[in-house]
Amino acid sequence: MNKENNSSTVFGEQILEIIRSSSSPKIKANKLADFHAGDIAAVMPEMSEKERGIVYRLLDLDTLSEVFEYADEDAVEYIQELDPKKAAQVLERMEPDDAVDLLKASDPKQGRAWIELMDSDSKKDIAALAAYDEDTIGSRMTTNFVTIESKLTIQEAMKSVIAQAADHDNVSVIYILDDNEVYYGAVDLKDLIIARQDTSLEDIASTNYPYVYADEKIEDCLPTLKDYSEESIPVLSDDNHIAGVVTLQDVMETMDAEMNEDYAKLGGLSAEEDLEEPVSTSIKKRLPWLTLLMYLGLIVSSVVGMYEQVVAKLTLIMAFQSMILDMSGNVGTQSLAVTIRVLMDEKLTGKQKAGLVFKEMRVGFLNGAVLGVLALGTIGVYIMLARHYPPATAFAVSACIGISLLVAMTISSLVGTGVPIFFKKIGVDPAVASGPLITTITDLVGVVTYYSLAWFMLINVLHM
Repeated sequence: MNKENNSSTVFGEQILEIIRSSSSPKIKANKLADFHAGDIAAVMPEMSEKERGIVYRLLDLDTLSEVFEYADEDAVEYIQELDPKKAAQVLERMEPDDAVDLLKASDPKQGRAWIELMDSDSKKDIAALAAYDEDTIGSRMTTNFVTIESKLTIQEAMKSVIAQAADHDNVSVIYILDDNEVYYGAVDLKDLIIARQDTSLEDIASTNYPYVYADEKIEDCLPTLKDYSEESIPVLSDDNHIAGVVTLQDVMETMDAEMNEDYAKLGGLSAEEDLEEPVSTSIKKRLPWLTLLMYLGLIVSSVVGMYEQVVAKLTLIMAFQSMILDMSGNVGTQSLAVTIRVLMDEKLTGKQKAGLVFKEMRVGFLNGAVLGVLALGTIGVYIMLARHYPPATAFAVSACIGISLLVAMTISSLVGTGVPIFFKKIGVDPAVASGPLITTITDLVGVVTYYSLAWFMLINVLHM
């Protein structure tokens, strides 16, 4: 489901006024017919269950099914308010992929009862779509499409399209099959309409029209779906028969869902959240990552503890620890964001990935060099004037800080780029290399770099 509703509640007050008026059902139904299904769906959360019951009785089944498609997660609650027979009738008229999403979100026992009341064709469509895993493109396709045989004449093809249009309204693109019902190509409806009678169907067919396979992972299909601005793309079975199509709306929803999932992972969440989500659910999504990060943080703290002698001899360096850690974490997160975006291209070669790693390291090195020089001068002056240290000591400490920035930022760039590439290589979603995880790793890099340099430069070499 997850259809985008941009109308919000612009007409909400008018719809509520109609529902709550004392007009006859006929007058109410006529007035509601002037509103888009998305507008009605947007205002339904403001209605009481009794008022929604009025809507269920006023709208015809086709319009009601559209309302449920726009209702998103709320549709689960609404369909439970219908009697089983009407719920089954609404599901029959919904887009099959939307109906499957709704059934998966509903109580399994109740869902099976609704399916039993549906006609055989709807049962078959739902069973076919429900068989695909959630992470495959087959789970996002619809069976609302029109096909014609390649051997038909233009006139016969038009008759076939008109006959199928009664049950399938997705007719902007017509898919062509060969004698064995294997996918052959596609043709735009407008090209079919303007074709001359003596034109061969094969002459106007596009045989290089894009397609994907039903069992492909969604993230693997996204580059193909994104590169072609087609209204719908066929989804093929292993034997190259058309199992369904992915519409432009499906593509947008799929990309939005994948981006939301990646943003959630980048934020250290196990799944995306919304504003109305219960506190307990949010805790379950966040707690696993926080637990992991806590133990990783314990490792960082343990490493700091190994440098107690350094801190004891030169307590001043503690004041600048957070700056080193912050800068290395920021650089790592920047490289992570760039890398995850680049890794969306499935055609990326090993050489290009290596080039990305070296580029990010160069960027980190040069930025570190600039900031290191600035730190050498400004922090040295600050320590000398504000802390009243001798110039030699002040600039020795600032030099240690500057070099630490250079080394930590260079290594953090490598970590921010290399970790997601490694995860991708072993078949793990690179977004799992989330911001908090990368930050924790780069904290470790910053701590080791800073205190090791302080121990070597300031204590062992300069004997401060």
